Amino acid sequence: MFTPRPPRPPYPPPGAAPGESDESLAAPLRAGSDAEAARSAGLLMARHWQPAQDYAAICLATPGSLAHLVTAAAFHQVLDLVALGESADALRPRLLVAVRDMVENWSADAGMTEVMPGLGKPAGGRGMRAAKSLTPENRALAERAYEGLPPLDRSLLWHTEVEAESINVPAGLLGMDADSAAVALEHAREKFREGCVSAHRELAPSKDCRFYNRLLDVPIRRGGALLPDVRRHLAECRHCRHAAEQLGHVEAGLGLLLAEAVLGWGARRYVDSRPGRTRPAGPRARGTARHGGGRPGGSGRHRLLDRIPAPARRAARAARRSPRTLLIGVGVAGVGLLATVLAVSVWPEGGDGSDPVSSTSASGGRGTLPGSDAVSPSASDAPVRPGALGQTRLRNAAADLCLDIKGRPRAGAGIVLAACSPAWSQQWTYENDGLLRNAADAELCLDSHADAGVVILGACAPATGTRGTDVRYDLTVQGELLPRWDETLALAPGADGSVADVVVKVRDGSDGQRWLTDPPPATPGSLSITGTDTPTAQPARLPARD
Repeated sequence: MFTPRPPRPPYPPPGAAPGESDESLAAPLRAGSDAEAARSAGLLMARHWQPAQDYAAICLATPGSLAHLVTAAAFHQVLDLVALGESADALRPRLLVAVRDMVENWSADAGMTEVMPGLGKPAGGRGMRAAKSLTPENRALAERAYEGLPPLDRSLLWHTEVEAESINVPAGLLGMDADSAAVALEHAREKFREGCVSAHRELAPSKDCRFYNRLLDVPIRRGGALLPDVRRHLAECRHCRHAAEQLGHVEAGLGLLLAEAVLGWGARRYVDSRPGRTRPAGPRARGTARHGGGRPGGSGRHRLLDRIPAPARRAARAARRSPRTLLIGVGVAGVGLLATVLAVSVWPEGGDGSDPVSSTSASGGRGTLPGSDAVSPSASDAPVRPGALGQTRLRNAAADLCLDIKGRPRAGAGIVLAACSPAWSQQWTYENDGLLRNAADAELCLDSHADAGVVILGACAPATGTRGTDVRYDLTVQGELLPRWDETLALAPGADGSVADVVVKVRDGSDGQRWLTDPPPATPGSLSITGTDTPTAQPARLPARD
């Protein structure tokens, strides 16, 4: 019996065989014959022509031959830059920006407008020329965060969120398999959000705005209610109000946020025009809804993950370290008081960053763990045990001091040894992937490579990135912390062995390079000695490392 061939996969878009990424198609533009270059240009145009022409019609406020002309000119400009060596990844948003700029520039040229009167429409070129800025003021942080992403991340976010396409489409454009693209997409989301938070801090007009940076980010990310003083600050500060709204859109409505940040002019009309959002009801529309096309402006994130095989979904979800909640209103409502209280508790008085966060008074209780006494409990003599470490302090075996943060918990903060206390900044969690996270901010990890071997707090980079090993450690049975970027080194106190910066030194097996944990709570049947609450030290039952 004759068996028909299976249908071709829905990616890449028309114009090339599966496996031909935009970057591979662009190679002949740089070093191929004229015939090969022409073929490549034609295939790239076939893939991206229709969206670019749709946006040209939006910018011109009219379809027709003028939109064709603008689209062709934009392709010519962008492909010339690709031929000179620029990356062909994330080609779609670059083409759209080129279309927008082309309309604006042509409408400002008297000779062009005389030949092409369509450029002078008030809702088109003339309106763009009169606008103070094509990108709204309340999208500055998202614009900066997007520009800071590598082209691969831009492409994944743009095609899944703005275009509302299946993960297979950007996977084909990038020459990736769908599973890898799904995991990379989750990392791209996290990097974009981190970029927005960093931009809010870097562009903050006042010290107060910088202080409220994490008090906005943590509740919106985790869910809870903003503190009253934060809400009062938002009412007075436009910069922070815009930041809160943009962080809210990261959780729900990322597609529209990205389009407004990158395109500005006509962004909402472009998002609403995407086929993934506008197909009629029926079997085809239901298929579209599964990858995010069910509602205009929607993220489509969960529908997208539903189309991914189960192993890839698990890997993608593991890449996210914090729950995401659909936010209400402008993105600052609906958040748990607990998360905000935890965030506030780690801020020292004064805010000069000179003292470790753990320097709290016995009576004030600021920065201490709930339910703990002012007197620090003693740590166990058991070394750190990989894969079995919950939230605990890390006490240096030689100095009898605990690992702590110098100043506020922020990226770039120094790591020191300080008198052991119940402060959140002294609580660490070791995960199976080698990350050492701090309880004061679960998005920050020990980074041993960013500052010439001096250990600082840094963003918990994904394992697949270029900096993945910088924030990961292997733990030995002796309680040593070995950075994965060079396992001949070990975490140790600095020069004077007390409160100096913690560094990585050549591994020598000394007590100064051993780290001990707090005792587990005593329970019936535990190893606690009768009449005490301190278990006896137990050797770590792990495969020893050389």
